[in-house]
Amino acid sequence: MMLLLSMMTISMLMIWLKHPLTMGLMLLIQTINMTMYIGYLHYNYWFSYILFLIMIGGMLVLFIYMTSVASNEKFHPSIKLFIFTLLMSMLWFPFFLLDSFYFDINNFYNNFQFNNELNLSLTKYLNFPNYFMMYLLITYLLITLLVIVEITNFKKKGTLRSMK
Repeated sequence: MMLLLSMMTISMLMIWLKHPLTMGLMLLIQTINMTMYIGYLHYNYWFSYILFLIMIGGMLVLFIYMTSVASNEKFHPSIKLFIFTLLMSMLWFPFFLLDSFYFDINNFYNNFQFNNELNLSLTKYLNFPNYFMMYLLITYLLITLLVIVEITNFKKKGTLRSMK
């Protein structure tokens, strides 16, 4: 319940953010919340762990790009953002006090968690007939990563150049 409410609040906060690094921070927090939520709903956490690693890799590339392009841009905190965060936290607080609302949401999660078809749907790729496809996918992603590194390493004149 708390994860879902924090994800909704962070999504609404993204409207007022203007600095790229704070947007990246909010996206990172949203990714952590989403992976925890997915891990809670599924039987095992490996799918959420892979999602988290992919998003962190993308965030690192965006962070390097933003620090090389807009490194001298100053960050100014917004009063509107602070007031909005305070109002949203005060708005969501009464939902925690209502036991019937919280009980219904927990009952839904418990019923959803016992659904064995969903729990086994992600683990079938690690079993005997399908694990060859997983190895093929891992090899394909590794080759794609190596090709992209070679393409972006064009005479060190690209956007992601080395800083001295």
